[in-house]
Amino acid sequence: MKKIKNKIIISLLASGLFITGCSIDRQPESDFADTDFWNTENDLIYAANRLYQELDAFWIDNRGDDVVNQGGPNAISTGNRVVPNTSGDWNDRYDEIFTANNILEKGVKAAVTDAVKNRYLAEARFFRAYAYFNLVQKYGDVPLVLKTLDYNSPELFMPRTPRSEVVAAIYEDLDYAAQWLPVRTAIPAAQYGRVSKSTALGLKARVGLYEGTHAKFHNRPGWQQHLEVAIAAAGLVMAQGHTLYPSYPNLFQHIAEGPANTENLLVKIFGVSNTNLLLGHNNSRDLENGRMAPTRNLLRQYLYADGLPAFNADNTPAAIPSPLFVPEADEASYNTILQNRDPRMGYTLFLAGEEAYKGPWVPTTSLGSRSGYAPKKGFSIVDQSINGAGTVDKILMRYAEVLLIYAEAKFELNESISDADLDLSINKLRTRAGFNVHLTNAFVADNNLSMRDEIRRERTVELALEGFRYDDLIRWKLAELLLPAELLGAKYVPADWPGTNVGNLNLNAANVIIVETDASRNFQPNRDYLYPVPINEINLSGGAVVQNPNWQ
Repeated sequence: MKKIKNKIIISLLASGLFITGCSIDRQPESDFADTDFWNTENDLIYAANRLYQELDAFWIDNRGDDVVNQGGPNAISTGNRVVPNTSGDWNDRYDEIFTANNILEKGVKAAVTDAVKNRYLAEARFFRAYAYFNLVQKYGDVPLVLKTLDYNSPELFMPRTPRSEVVAAIYEDLDYAAQWLPVRTAIPAAQYGRVSKSTALGLKARVGLYEGTHAKFHNRPGWQQHLEVAIAAAGLVMAQGHTLYPSYPNLFQHIAEGPANTENLLVKIFGVSNTNLLLGHNNSRDLENGRMAPTRNLLRQYLYADGLPAFNADNTPAAIPSPLFVPEADEASYNTILQNRDPRMGYTLFLAGEEAYKGPWVPTTSLGSRSGYAPKKGFSIVDQSINGAGTVDKILMRYAEVLLIYAEAKFELNESISDADLDLSINKLRTRAGFNVHLTNAFVADNNLSMRDEIRRERTVELALEGFRYDDLIRWKLAELLLPAELLGAKYVPADWPGTNVGNLNLNAANVIIVETDASRNFQPNRDYLYPVPINEINLSGGAVVQNPNWQ
């Protein structure tokens, strides 16, 4: 695996010498002589490698109600952000779009077979779609630029393109990519990490689910068609022979890296190792330092060992909680809430006394974990050993997500789902995690549950700490309900918290930490479902690009 990583990363770094990306912000198209490039398959590979270099790993996401940062409240989560002058959320995506457009325009001249040429054009179209989807999620309408621009291009002053047209272009790019990208089994081991047909179809399923549910719950037309797209694309991925990695906790460790793990559909590759570092990150130290500290709001989403909840998906108490539930005021220890639960909870958080970052975990808020909870998922003791030298690959899309997309889209299309489809999707995830209570229509009916809630709950816990929660709250139109609510942390039981000055903790009547009060949090439904457009983009367009509603 190290040898494979070494080849890929050196190739990616080398490609940076040939391609320099730019956004629509008026930079020269390139700083190399095109006459000596764009001729061979290697040229196409080097050019396409730039797309992988620019791929953002998206490690830390504190915008939802599920995690908090050591540095204090998140401006997006609390509704306290202001309109920025510039933002990487906009500029970086257009840098990626420029790189893709550059390849699509110039790569056609390469003296290679159509199959070879179209593969790398397909990579460019995949990454262009990926960038545009990230823009649509945040901003809604955005300028749709499908060619490179120079200083005199009239498109520099174009208005924002309607969301529906941008999404149609995304689908078109992904259809092309799915047609010409190789299937997973045809990609040599030395090229592990390059996108495949499954990657393109997986992204199409992701886009279809997001747009379908967003339109449904935000009262926009056409949601059924998007959900049908999601179901069809997810079904095609499910026919490609992917399997779930057998160990949920090991999935996020070095041991699961490489082509033998068919669950991974898109990864950002790091490496080669902390002693031969070409590209590294600091994720494990960030987890240790509380930059992704889970909240009790997240923990409430996990089912008990009998398959029953204590809280609903909207964080309200269940009408009939699991008999295994211990009321928060009665929790006898820090670990009480972590016991008798879906095994994925124990794979995601450290229990008190469990070997963690620098020995057994002792509950504290002094090391940065404002919630008192310690994240385990994705923590690597090897990566932690040297600052900035983490090399565990970042999973950006995996087969488990495709199964969740299939289940949710199936349900939302007709507000029903068969047990057979649940067995094809959600119950596979539960079985892999060692959670032996299957979700069925009878179980939901017998226990007065909501199938929608249970499907959403499954997504939340399976993908916990992977950066999906905020976007899910946006598309479900639950952000206005859950983001302004208080964020809670661990239970303070003096015996479990040696050396802690209780006077430094903000506790409620049940001795549970109030991480952030509801008074400090805000969400304006007429404004905050979209990001504010950076002022610089409005000014550079001569006012053609307009601001999102109610941002000033």
